[in-house]
Amino acid sequence: MAKKVNNKALNEVYEAVLKLETADECKKFFRDLCTMSELNSMAERFVVAKMVDQKIPYREISKKTGSSTATITRVAHWLHHGKGGYKLVLERT
Repeated sequence: MAKKVNNKALNEVYEAVLKLETADECKKFFRDLCTMSELNSMAERFVVAKMVDQKIPYREISKKTGSSTATITRVAHWLHHGKGGYKLVLERT
């Protein structure tokens, strides 16, 4: 069973991210905070979210990214029914 997230600690991470000013600062922080596997997974999900948002068929996304259809379906679910985080960032980029 996964450990329950400590909301205070998680909020501290969010606040820390807000203090970063450049992409280079973000790169340094996330590289220290996350494993390469975690970073690659986040990048993969973001690429998939952009492609789903562009209405690219799931099979084509899978072929282009190597992502499983399960990952694509999960990302699509959160893009359409999540908290709006993907949409917020996609609108700003």
